[in-house]
Amino acid sequence: MSDLRELYQTLILDHNKNPRNFGALESPSHSADGDNPLCGDVIHVTLRVEDDVVRDLRFDGSGCAISTASASLMTQAVKNRPVSEALKLFDGFHDMVTTDVPADGAELGKLAVFAGVREFPVRVKCATLPWHTLKNALKGSNDVARTE
Repeated sequence: MSDLRELYQTLILDHNKNPRNFGALESPSHSADGDNPLCGDVIHVTLRVEDDVVRDLRFDGSGCAISTASASLMTQAVKNRPVSEALKLFDGFHDMVTTDVPADGAELGKLAVFAGVREFPVRVKCATLPWHTLKNALKGSNDVARTE
């Protein structure tokens, strides 16, 4: 088993069993919902943005291991970043899992373990649902994020 595959499995299992930043955020300034009816993933993201910086964010809902782990790692990657950087991370993550363009591992950090997901289109939807939901929240969209 390759080192990256082993790291992928370890991170997915860890963040699925012990999701970081799981639960509702009190007094959020932004929020959004996401739904992947094909897989059954449902997510609610709440954020507190102050001075154009994501000061705190949480997620709740239910989903598969990939969706939960992606949401957990996303919250860690985005917390305390300017909104513009959070949106840039969305673009980088989305490009990494949907195209053959190599990921900039330094920019994406632990998120780079999701690169192999692009080989499984159904799982791409699971991995990107939290990110689309985050983007909707940051943009102030009332639309439910969908990956279908």
